[in-house]
Amino acid sequence: GAALSVSDRQEATGYGPVFEEQPVDTIYPEESPEAKITMSCRARANPPATYKWKMDSVEIDLDTQSSHYSLVGGNLVISNPIKTKHVGQYFCFATNIYGTVISREASVQFGYLDLFSSEERESVYVKEGQGAVLLCAPPPHHPDELSFRWILNEFPTFIPLDKRRFVSQITGNLYISKVDSSDSGNYSCIASSPSISKSVFSNYIPLVPLAERQKYPADLKVKFPDTTALVGQNITLECFALGNPVPEIRWKKLDGQLPPNHELRMSGAHLHLYNVQFEDAGSFQCEAVNSRGKDYHAARVSVEAFPEWVEQMSSTEQDLSRDYTMPCVASGKPEPRIRWLKNGQLSHRKEMRFSSLTFDDSGMYQCIAENHHGVIYATAELRVYACAPTFEHNPVKRVMAAKNGRVVIECRPKAAPKPSFSWSKDTELLHNHTRVFIWEDGSLEIRNVTRADEGRYTCFAENDRGKANSTGSLLVTESTKITLAPSNADVKVGENTRMQCAASHDASLDITFVWSLDGRVIDLHKESHHYERTLNGSSNGELLIKNLQLKHAGRYTCTAQTPIDNVTAAAHLVVRGPPGAPGGVRVLNKTDKSVTLQWSRGADNHNPISKYTIQYRDSFSEDVWKNATTSPADVEGNAEMATVVDLFPWIEYEFRVIATSTLGKGEPSSPSPKDKTLEAFPVVAPSDVGGGGGTSRELTITWTPVQPQYYYGPDFGYIVAFKPQDGAQWMRVTVADPQAKHYIHRDPSIPPMTEYQVKVKAFNGKGEGPFSLTAAIYSAQDAPSEAPGRVDGKALSATDAIVWWLPLSQGNVDGYQVKYWRIPDDSEGGAETVVVPGSENHTRLESMKPDSHYLVEVRGYNSAGYGPASEHHQIHTKKPPPSRAPKIIGQKLKSHSVVNIAWEHVKPLANEAAIEGYKVLYRQKGHSTGTLYTTSKQYIDLPFHADGNYVVEVRAHSEGGDGAVAQININITGGGVMSAPSLSVLSLLLLAALCLNL
Repeated sequence: GAALSVSDRQEATGYGPVFEEQPVDTIYPEESPEAKITMSCRARANPPATYKWKMDSVEIDLDTQSSHYSLVGGNLVISNPIKTKHVGQYFCFATNIYGTVISREASVQFGYLDLFSSEERESVYVKEGQGAVLLCAPPPHHPDELSFRWILNEFPTFIPLDKRRFVSQITGNLYISKVDSSDSGNYSCIASSPSISKSVFSNYIPLVPLAERQKYPADLKVKFPDTTALVGQNITLECFALGNPVPEIRWKKLDGQLPPNHELRMSGAHLHLYNVQFEDAGSFQCEAVNSRGKDYHAARVSVEAFPEWVEQMSSTEQDLSRDYTMPCVASGKPEPRIRWLKNGQLSHRKEMRFSSLTFDDSGMYQCIAENHHGVIYATAELRVYACAPTFEHNPVKRVMAAKNGRVVIECRPKAAPKPSFSWSKDTELLHNHTRVFIWEDGSLEIRNVTRADEGRYTCFAENDRGKANSTGSLLVTESTKITLAPSNADVKVGENTRMQCAASHDASLDITFVWSLDGRVIDLHKESHHYERTLNGSSNGELLIKNLQLKHAGRYTCTAQTPIDNVTAAAHLVVRGPPGAPGGVRVLNKTDKSVTLQWSRGADNHNPISKYTIQYRDSFSEDVWKNATTSPADVEGNAEMATVVDLFPWIEYEFRVIATSTLGKGEPSSPSPKDKTLEAFPVVAPSDVGGGGGTSRELTITWTPVQPQYYYGPDFGYIVAFKPQDGAQWMRVTVADPQAKHYIHRDPSIPPMTEYQVKVKAFNGKGEGPFSLTAAIYSAQDAPSEAPGRVDGKALSATDAIVWWLPLSQGNVDGYQVKYWRIPDDSEGGAETVVVPGSENHTRLESMKPDSHYLVEVRGYNSAGYGPASEHHQIHTKKPPPSRAPKIIGQKLKSHSVVNIAWEHVKPLANEAAIEGYKVLYRQKGHSTGTLYTTSKQYIDLPFHADGNYVVEVRAHSEGGDGAVAQININITGGGVMSAPSLSVLSLLLLAALCLNL
């Protein structure tokens, strides 16, 4: 492009091209119905830009008649694209009189997804319980990204993915960790290309499970590779294992915690990392575990970054002949390489630094930062101009200054090249001397300002293109002075204090007060619960500090400021409070019951430490800290070491130290590293030693186990000693389980119900403890040896029977077990059981089936077991009661208190018991008890003694029990009149099959 100069006062209103649309990577499906590709390119420019395109760095000739290319605006249209001709890298140029810019490069590629091979797939035979891998073998395709699913037998029966089944989105393979019979069928892999919206199916692969179930250890078949991710990207790591049982997949980061932005999917087979950052890099491991074994895999995730601008250039106007450097700094990993273009041409400069700008340096500049992940472009226009000085947009201003202060009056004309400067006050030309300085940029500085400096000041600017001047004025005000400065203070935590500050100032100016603590300005609004300004006149800035905390100590500075000047005064505030936390608590040495601790002093917060408290916790105290006993008992404030005593041996402890002063107790230290006291002999014996009972020829000894804090060492267990009451020799047995509660000694020679003496003691790796108190127990009795005799019984109804027997003469019977079962339908294994105390010799049998034969047997038992069974006795239950309820056919009032109820005779079915009579129950409504009558007739007179609503129930009675019930409601009124609903609407509640044994 042409070099453009902007001279004197002729300012250009145009500008160089700035891209608004640039080409993007394009994938053209080979089977696309639209036979064209459009590559975008549009730039904002004044005058409008013209466009050219290059493919693989060769300019495209748009004028050839046979060309597939045409230009629409700045866009390149490729008609009827051909793979061999049009695949490549494209970029466009946009040019106007101010220069040329180049767009980013974009690729054109042809997308395709071929069909799967038509070869028949072989059947896969797998034993049930073994794992299987079905290979997808996707066909040739572009681009690389495919997604995979599998179908079973027919579309669209997609295989659900769960803990047992997994489809790799990298290879497409289907993994089944444990094959079972339901997996039998024909499988097809579907590969889909999202870029070209096409899917293809593989031929079916038959999977044939073979019936032979075995268990197999976890075996990782899908293992994620070493992976490089870009910052901000989401990535997925895959792991899947075969095995029976189905393995669990677990993930961890070997060099730290899993990133907070992770998520497990696909039953743990996918580890997703979202918005990856540099700190997420490291070694990741997946572990597959089942009951038969484990398998591990680890690989590295590296994190790199796309280029990104740290400092970017922007369009600028610069003076002719001045020095100028274009900023352009990019970050990225690997570190990006920087290239420069001027007007689309590659520049060999490493940086754009100009020592004396010329008009030829004007133009469009592009900085390109590139690493193997990508390219970024920054574009800016540099315009070099020259003009005579002018103050049109920036005249010299009217300024104010405080007496004895300093003032700078700026002189900033637009001028190029840079002009020379001079100043006058009123009519007097000014020169540099002890109080007055003219800076290189034209500004005028006056120090130690006096009233005499007030007046009109004129700046003169001149360069080789002309000259100009501008006049401003200086007004001098009274300087601001602190009249009441804050003073040093010394206070305790929780108290209030005031910091004074007052100032005098020029009456024409407003004054404000600003407070800062150790250089940080205090925000009175945000920190209002501790800081408050007291309103005491506009020239007073007193600060009230409330409920002082240790953090409020430091240097307080009061700044009194007007629009013209400011002045400061400072004071120190000391806050005394409870001590800070001690540091570095550690165990120096230890015994079985004591440890010696060392720590370093924390801050005393301006008040001497008077004493230290030591606390401990162990695994039995549930995170509760307890005060420790120390030697010496009181730990003085100047100590940094103490011994904790009265500890338990072989217990893991943590300790912390708290300092105390006259102002209170401080924060506790961090806990010391966990440490175990040394082991010792056990001193606690098991309690509640006893026992007895059990099976014949056994001696059962029981005790309450020792609590774990009393183990005092590793390898804890019990020694059990026992001997007959009159014996001399103790037998000893070792029980290695620390949680054991009993020991059973079995010996065919043990006589039954014999008194033994027993005692138990604890032992550990260090030695044995004391024995418990000696207890007297009895060996097990023998089970009953005889069977009960003369077993007899009878049916009471369709569902109940009674059975009785001769009691056993042996004295060692605790009770009897009665078993009964229906024949021939049930076996003895499905028998009902009733247990009867030894003092009784009969029992009722319930829940039996009507009109059925039952066998009954009885045996005695005690704590040693069951004796032999009696001979079987057979009982036949009665037929069931009638299933039909009586039909009530009438009710009438015989006198003011007697009602006659009548019903039809119930005829039993062939399999039901004969009718023996009827039961009539009547009760007041809402009452649970009533009066029961039995009659062989089909009517009854019922006396009613009070007015009210009554319920009458009638049921047939047989030897099989009571039949179904009929129910009627009767209302007795005060006049002795009976009112009841007519029978046609009367609700007779027929509760069939409810056999009430009344």
